[in-house]
Amino acid sequence: MSLRVVFMGTPEFSVPTLMEIVGQGHDVVACYSQPPRPAGRGMDLKKSPVHEAAESFGIPVFTPKSLKGETEQAEFAALQADVAVVVAYGLLLPSEVLAAPQFGCLNLHASMLPRWRGAAPINRAIMAGDKETAVQVMRMEEGLDTGPVCMSETVAIGKNMTAGELHDRLSGLGGDLMVRALAALSRGALGEQAQAEEGVTYAAKLSKQETRIDWSNPAADIHNHIRGLSPFPGAWCEMTLGGKSERVKILRSAVVEGEGAPGTVLKSDEAPVVACASGAIRLDQVQRAGKKPMSGADFLRGAALSDGSVLD
Repeated sequence: MSLRVVFMGTPEFSVPTLMEIVGQGHDVVACYSQPPRPAGRGMDLKKSPVHEAAESFGIPVFTPKSLKGETEQAEFAALQADVAVVVAYGLLLPSEVLAAPQFGCLNLHASMLPRWRGAAPINRAIMAGDKETAVQVMRMEEGLDTGPVCMSETVAIGKNMTAGELHDRLSGLGGDLMVRALAALSRGALGEQAQAEEGVTYAAKLSKQETRIDWSNPAADIHNHIRGLSPFPGAWCEMTLGGKSERVKILRSAVVEGEGAPGTVLKSDEAPVVACASGAIRLDQVQRAGKKPMSGADFLRGAALSDGSVLD
């Protein structure tokens, strides 16, 4: 049975779910997304990926800065949705909005709840060295990602998998999972299970301060830090190149054998190897300021980075 759906999402992660819902024949009566933001060199207003995708389907798009006002809440209720589907929308939904659709609001969350509730579950799972995660459909309530879980798909996290790769994997799986949940909802067969009270962790929003690499940490922790921030916002360190200090992002790495003072370049014949508190890190892909990502080997061809030099 086709459902009357309001879709609420903003980034690229959300788009596959919107496309799956439309593709399954549900009536998406409106999309809610974050307002257009200044972007690019000209700082022109840019619509979100969900906004652009919705318009390509001819779906009306609403971009309120808040849903706390009576006018916005009345506008939402007037859509008379069967269900609202929320995927990385970016605004808190007040109780009046949560209660407006006939069957409530379903959220697609990229973690194995109750682990990593909050804003950055994909990054935090990798940065913590988790071996697996999940994408889950949960019924929303007023708490932060506290609602019961309706459906779940577990995903292994490879030892070198980056946040970008995990993002794409969960995004695709999430679209399929959500349409299965809507099919079950339309039949009155969507079950739910309360989250465990133990094992709750929070995935705080990433800050600029934590993106800098601290070579005094063990190599395994630094490797997780690098891949958990790749490709965006990117873990970085300072290097002296051509007599000038330059910020360089490390996008891919590997844990290798090596000993030395933390931050010391141990070997630079193929790709730079940098000593950590224990073990060492090989820099497999880097990005200099204003340039495209390049392999560690290509980086060395253009950078005078010698053995024994120390990274700040």
